[in-house]
Amino acid sequence: MRRIFVLLVISVAFFFGGVPTAKAIVDPLTPDNNPFGIHILDESDLEDAAKLVNSSGGNWGYVTLVIRADERDSKRWQSAFNKMRELHLIPIVRIATKMSEDSWEKPNLDELDGWVSFLSELNWVTQNRYIIIGNEPNHAKEWGGEVKPDEYAKYLETFSKKLKEGSKDFFILSAGFDASAPNGKETMSENDFLTKMISNNPNVFENVDGWSSHSYPNPNFSGSQDDEGRGTVKTFEWELRVLKNLGVTKTLPVFITETGWIHDKGGEKSGPKEVGEVATRLKASYELAWNDERIVAITPFVLNYQDPPFDIFSWKRQDGNFYQFYYEVKDLPKSEGKPKQIVAVDVLTLLFPPLIPNSGWMTGIIALKNTGQSIWEGTEKIYASYHGFEIIIEPRVLFSDIKPGERTLAVIKIKLFK
Repeated sequence: MRRIFVLLVISVAFFFGGVPTAKAIVDPLTPDNNPFGIHILDESDLEDAAKLVNSSGGNWGYVTLVIRADERDSKRWQSAFNKMRELHLIPIVRIATKMSEDSWEKPNLDELDGWVSFLSELNWVTQNRYIIIGNEPNHAKEWGGEVKPDEYAKYLETFSKKLKEGSKDFFILSAGFDASAPNGKETMSENDFLTKMISNNPNVFENVDGWSSHSYPNPNFSGSQDDEGRGTVKTFEWELRVLKNLGVTKTLPVFITETGWIHDKGGEKSGPKEVGEVATRLKASYELAWNDERIVAITPFVLNYQDPPFDIFSWKRQDGNFYQFYYEVKDLPKSEGKPKQIVAVDVLTLLFPPLIPNSGWMTGIIALKNTGQSIWEGTEKIYASYHGFEIIIEPRVLFSDIKPGERTLAVIKIKLFK
């Protein structure tokens, strides 16, 4: 009997140790999707973000955040990702360098391996690992004081290729551009910048999976929600036409990672729109301009920023309360997102000798470690197969809310015959 027991333990380890784990990005518009999101400065705003984007029937909204080169602390960001997992928030991470005097440092290609290593170490919240490479490179202040479309094209191509080599789950977004920028010493029009990028490197978007758009309502971040074309809340439509005219044929799902109106801070500032008017314009944009099947996420800038010059974009007041438009958006009906998460287990030990019923299934109790992305609620079935054998793990566990890295007991069923 002891010999049979040992053999069965080995069999279980064989089955689960050898289950293939090949992955790749999934179309973010294929699963049920909640496009509501918000741009945040750091992880201290996650709970307020979740209350906003997962309200009124919503679940699994988005947050856009920035990780600078001097912030690559795996412990810090894994903790933030774990918090987002619990709050059902999908991160969109923009990669940044460091500030140097009055501009952002120009990226160094020699640092890309370090970025890939850091980003690959993290256990992401969903299978798609959303990464934005850069920010408004048609501004000199965003690229070491220069406007260099050829250099950004090289950076985007090299970085996206290295990320894909690290994991096929990285979902790459090119930088959002300032669509309203003119040609001048400090800026280049987006049309000209993209033209030069693609002329210099026709394959620059080969490993890019989605389009990041800064669809701001200009002029002066104060335009109408009904305007169309470049420099409006529908800038993304103009950008997709430009790409098509430049020969980019692949379909790029849209992520509006920055948008929004400046406001008068409840009467404190003269000039910008009143808070109530911003509320009306945001609500209309969600219902019309951004109600587009090509859009994956809309993350307006910014949930909480209390210092000039971006305090007039902030959705949160200095006293800790929120402006009217926060509540207007919170009350809008939302969808229940169902993003794909990786489900994976490590089999630790078989605690009870399997019983073999006549149905052909081997049944037993097993100790497991959650090595995937989802939090087990205790009722899921995990399906797998190996060389035609059917495998089912039924975590009818004694405990619920088993987070990645935690261990539990579960019922295991393995079909013995093909």
